[in-house]
Amino acid sequence: MNDLITKAQALLAQFLSWAEVEILSYQSLIQFGAIILLLLFSRAMVSWLKPDSRIKLEKYSYYQKIKPYLLPLYVPILWLITLLIVQQVAAAQEQDIYVLRTAVSLLFVWIVIRIATNLIESREIARIVRLVAWGLAALNIVGLLVPFLNLLDQTSFSVGEGQVSILDVITGILSLIFLLWAAFFLASLSEGWLKKLPTVNPSARVLLSKMIRILLVSIAFLFAVSSVGIDLTVFAVFGGAIGVGLGFGLQKVVSNFISGVILLMDRSIKPGDVVEISGTYGRINKLAGRYTSVISRDGREHLIPNEDMVTQTVINWTFSNRLIRRHLPVGISYKSDLEKAMALMIEAANEAERVMDEPEAKVLIKGFGDNAIDLELRMWIRDAKNGVSNIASEVYLNIWNKFKDNGIEFPYPQRDIHIVSQTKADTPL
Repeated sequence: MNDLITKAQALLAQFLSWAEVEILSYQSLIQFGAIILLLLFSRAMVSWLKPDSRIKLEKYSYYQKIKPYLLPLYVPILWLITLLIVQQVAAAQEQDIYVLRTAVSLLFVWIVIRIATNLIESREIARIVRLVAWGLAALNIVGLLVPFLNLLDQTSFSVGEGQVSILDVITGILSLIFLLWAAFFLASLSEGWLKKLPTVNPSARVLLSKMIRILLVSIAFLFAVSSVGIDLTVFAVFGGAIGVGLGFGLQKVVSNFISGVILLMDRSIKPGDVVEISGTYGRINKLAGRYTSVISRDGREHLIPNEDMVTQTVINWTFSNRLIRRHLPVGISYKSDLEKAMALMIEAANEAERVMDEPEAKVLIKGFGDNAIDLELRMWIRDAKNGVSNIASEVYLNIWNKFKDNGIEFPYPQRDIHIVSQTKADTPL
């Protein structure tokens, strides 16, 4: 510990000596002032030129694509150009330009790193990579990178039976970030590849993509931990404790996850199916690890726990066959022509575009009720995803119009009232 403190004090003394010579001198302060003035000048010039440049460049399609990446770089690039000009003028006059040269190097590295990290989709990861890369470059430019790394490498602590330094931890974290990014990138590529395979059904496609993602993330974590130098057997007891905690504290989460795997394996539901559960009717949009996304006809997205999809009764309108038969009960008056009413009901069904010609629509007599002859129209559709109630409404409207035009009556409730009268002779005294 004393040795570490001594080395830290030596590093600090080296930094203070460097700052006194290179930064706190009269010429260095003048250069700092020039750097700040050039920054203000660059900001003012960009603000002045931005409206005109936008009007001239907005008409080009390629500019629209690179515009989000160029906007943050206008000021740094103009600042770098002005710094280079001032540096060349000062060098021609044989002036001390150490601060200017350092500023040019730092700014140039920052621009290069900013352009490179624009390729990373996640802004958080890009920001971390940008900060770390620029910090290392800055330490290297001022000549403090090697002493700083040596200090981090000599600062260690015990993990199990081994020693781990701060440098190892930082290296492991950076390795984990990079490996996780690579794992997610490869998982995205595999998902795109699976989508192009017509022989793989949607459920198996989702299951394989999730298994590949979990496998790649696990491998990335193990590689990152091993790169630090930590023995993986240290996590044995810790992993057991996590397993017990998951068993007791996260029962529902684990149950939903296992139920999701079961749904993907037995293929009872899959993305694109039209289902009905607990009064919710809609199309399955996504099978996630914890829930199933069902989009109803009114545009609302219901997130149903996977456990409910396994334990409750689910009506899958498109499970094994996309043909759906709709039953429409209709009652007619006993005074109406029965055969004509049945023919009109079939015509009303055939006039609807979504009703299939084969199998053909049929009308059955279900019984003779108190007030009406009970009929039932049976018709077939194959696009349940477009709704099953709206097609029933359309056919009912056709039936109403045809019955009204052809004198077919709908029944009204009928009651017979018998009035019993008494004579005077029958009246008791």
